[in-house]
Amino acid sequence: MDKKGIIFDMDGTIWDSSVNVAASWTYILHEYGYKDKTITCDDFRKVMGKPMDVIADTLFTFTEKGHERDVLRSACEEYEIKYLREKGGILYDRVIETLEELRKMGFHSYIVSNCQSGYIEAFLEHYSIPYGKAGALIEDIECYGNNLLQKDENIKLLAMRNLLTDACYVGDIQSDYDATIRAGYKFIHARYGFGSIDADVPYIDDFSHLINVVPKVLG
Repeated sequence: MDKKGIIFDMDGTIWDSSVNVAASWTYILHEYGYKDKTITCDDFRKVMGKPMDVIADTLFTFTEKGHERDVLRSACEEYEIKYLREKGGILYDRVIETLEELRKMGFHSYIVSNCQSGYIEAFLEHYSIPYGKAGALIEDIECYGNNLLQKDENIKLLAMRNLLTDACYVGDIQSDYDATIRAGYKFIHARYGFGSIDADVPYIDDFSHLINVVPKVLG
């Protein structure tokens, strides 16, 4: 029996959390004594989608690479989860309604991100989106923070453990596309997100457009 899955990126695809992530990280910087340092939402939008250690290496150049930077990153990640669980982010239009419609159409939805452990859960819990079991709006999730695997490996891992016979990944930046191709699946570009794709691929300009595009991609 065919089981067709839609695997979603988070940032720039489902929501934009950059304002609140930047606020949470700036708070921790000040708490740890870096009173003159501020992380802006534009700073974060430039690194969204990259693994957390790469983000820290990009944003925390004023720290020593190693223990100092790792401690600061860990504190930022931990506080960010609490902050987002309470505050949320900017949810793109008609995300929940579209996920519900895709489920009615027989497609199974998942999330794979390069984020830290707990980030996806904070999003889902803030918006009360059912997840983690068959028939839920989001049936399964995976991320870099759980296993330190790159996105292509986590796409394959999630697809395999959910016994998907066909799948597509929906993302917004070039590295999303590259990871999807390495994983061996189809790709849909969320053009409203944070980046462009150097390839001729199916695309959406609004999350709700998936209702029309997914059936053409997955058949």
